[in-house]
Amino acid sequence: MSFLGHFQIFLFLYALLLLSAQSRKTEHDTESSDDGAEGQRWAVLVAGSKEYENYRHQILRKGGLKDENIIVFMFDDIALNPKNPKRGVIINRPGGEDVYQGVPKDYTGEAVNVENFLNVILGNKSGVTGGSGKVVKSGPNDNIFIYYADHGATGFISMPTGEALYAEDFIKVLERMHLLKRYKKMVIYIEACESGSMFEGLLKTNLNIYAVTASNAKDSSYGIYCGDTYPPSPPEYNGLCLGDEFSVSWLEDSELHDMRKETLKQQYQVVKRRTRSSHVCRFGSEELLKDYLVSYIGTNPENKNFSLASLTASQISNLSLVNTREIPLLYLQKKIQNAPVGSPERQEAQKNLLDEMNHRKQIDQNIIEILRVSLNQTNVLDLLTSTRTTGQSLVDDWDCFKTLVKSFKNQCGAKMEYGMKYAGALANICNMGVDVKQHVSAIEQACAH
Repeated sequence: MSFLGHFQIFLFLYALLLLSAQSRKTEHDTESSDDGAEGQRWAVLVAGSKEYENYRHQILRKGGLKDENIIVFMFDDIALNPKNPKRGVIINRPGGEDVYQGVPKDYTGEAVNVENFLNVILGNKSGVTGGSGKVVKSGPNDNIFIYYADHGATGFISMPTGEALYAEDFIKVLERMHLLKRYKKMVIYIEACESGSMFEGLLKTNLNIYAVTASNAKDSSYGIYCGDTYPPSPPEYNGLCLGDEFSVSWLEDSELHDMRKETLKQQYQVVKRRTRSSHVCRFGSEELLKDYLVSYIGTNPENKNFSLASLTASQISNLSLVNTREIPLLYLQKKIQNAPVGSPERQEAQKNLLDEMNHRKQIDQNIIEILRVSLNQTNVLDLLTSTRTTGQSLVDDWDCFKTLVKSFKNQCGAKMEYGMKYAGALANICNMGVDVKQHVSAIEQACAH
């Protein structure tokens, strides 16, 4: 992937800016509708992609959380990327301020991986490699906020290095944290395609964890502030999406309003209305819905005179949106349009676009052949899109699913940006109960030519 997708990092950085200024304001304010003993607030922010095309994933510092209580994962290859039209600067919306300067970089580059992330939230300092070594040192009275923004697929979310984070593994760690009394309450926001599959049928309601996802287990998420769409991104960012619809919705809402007066339920309703292209979902402990957002992300003192009543005017405009998986194509198309005819830049962009389209066509053909060979059926199109009943987890045999995903990636060259949209079909194969070795053989056979 290239410079294009990484503009999601902007939203992530904006979230960071929002958090830290707001929590600095008032560490001893009443933070929740039902808080008992005073505790600390912790935030873990993960920008899971790399390269400039992923510009749109970075945001949190006006919220007032202490710097030592904010832990940031970001690959950090956008701000100084030669393709960035404003070197050293990251914005997340048209006319927006720089959200990069002063951002703590706890885990960057190769240190942004699943093992470090899970050890950080567990507070396991000895399990962390590279980075600042900072971990969540929380206790039974503390609240934790986790925000992840990047690529996902049915059953997992990606990291820029190493393996993906699978739903089963994430849930096991959350359950362990609950058993060890590592938090009082936890809120998780995830911006990724098919992100509802991370919790559907998996997250129990008695863990004091509340999760909101940009989409259900079937939907893609969508980028906004993309080139010629309305409102347009600045001309120099043509072809890049500065934000994602879900993340922009909750972050702009948080920026505008007094988080001491807005509950998790109210923000969910606002964000669900504004996010029109995917189905925003919530999971887990509904008892947390009455909590005020200040309990988790702080509040900006400048917003004390704003309330939900002022939301209507700025609520929703008819934004043009781009499917996250189509953003790489948009980026290349804009490069072709903007480059002089016959120039090396134009020729390179044309070649890259053709290569990407041919790769996608090949992946489409590969998955059909995999289903036919694996299941010995000819009519397999329904398996591409069918899902289990609402409330059921994606798959029962997670080892089968992980094996097929890795094989599909390694044998067929399936990339997260496009090929992994077929992860649900691989889950369906596992749910048919056929031997895993037979499935792997089918993948090898289908992708051998």
